[in-house]
Amino acid sequence: QVQLVESGGGLVQPGDSLRLSCAASGRTFRRYAMGWFRQAPGKEREFVASIHWNGDTSYYANSLKGRFTISRDNAKNTAYLQMNSLKPEDTAVYYCAADDHPFGGTRAATTWDYWGQGTQVTVSS
Repeated sequence: QVQLVESGGGLVQPGDSLRLSCAASGRTFRRYAMGWFRQAPGKEREFVASIHWNGDTSYYANSLKGRFTISRDNAKNTAYLQMNSLKPEDTAVYYCAADDHPFGGTRAATTWDYWGQGTQVTVSS
């Protein structure tokens, strides 16, 4: 089992950048595929990005490709989400997730095994 804690959210202006971190407990972090989802008020949780255990393969929501970058540091048990050129529509609670399969992680939230508590990102002028 793994516990996930997100950090790095906050209030930023349109066009700014932000990097979210997801710290995982335990010594088996490298076993898991990692992902990020987000949920805006009144909307369903949506897929943002995911990455395989070794960091070699990553996937993105089509609408976010080019602005967001997912990465991980297995030595630090941490996954990251770099968000650039932020827009007001990026405002949401961002959640970190882990899939108990190193090459797993689909776009469906229901297939992920572990979740963090979320961190709020607000993009507003």
